[in-house]
Amino acid sequence: MSEFPISENIDRRLAVRLRALRLERGWSLDTLAGLSGVSRATLSRLENAEVSGTASVLGRLCAAYEIPLSRLMLLAEGDFAARIEPDAQPVWTDPETGFRRRSVSPPAHLLAGEVLEGTLPAATRISYPAPPRQGLEHHLVMIEGRLDLTVDDERHGLTGGDCLRYRLFGASHFETPADAGARYFLFMV
Repeated sequence: MSEFPISENIDRRLAVRLRALRLERGWSLDTLAGLSGVSRATLSRLENAEVSGTASVLGRLCAAYEIPLSRLMLLAEGDFAARIEPDAQPVWTDPETGFRRRSVSPPAHLLAGEVLEGTLPAATRISYPAPPRQGLEHHLVMIEGRLDLTVDDERHGLTGGDCLRYRLFGASHFETPADAGARYFLFMV
């Protein structure tokens, strides 16, 4: 049983987890700001649930903590279930870009692989300056739309049906053109 009621706001649960992660490491807000490149003021507002985290900010924090974003979401969302129906799969939407992330197979502490569904609106760019873990393996399967994915300075133009397999060692950028969004599944190992 999760310590948070299912109905509790995801921003509040994320705030509690972000604060706990920082305190577990004995880091001040200034230390985390230096490690993540996120301002001290933004960190404070996130930890107090005064603002919603964007994909970019949460990605920077996850890189500092060396955990995937999906792991952070697991910590905020609650317990692992072996089977989860579509309407119970956690969904998070980036308030800045409209990027929608659905955890198809919620991660578990003892299981490495997971599947996420991503939906990016047209004319959207999301950048992650560093991977959550060096060498993290991704398999991105495009369902529909168009997506330019840049991994370690190599750009890949993807359309429906394409699959790109890669490992993360540096920055990555997801970008959709002005006339098309993208929907894809991301398998992480």
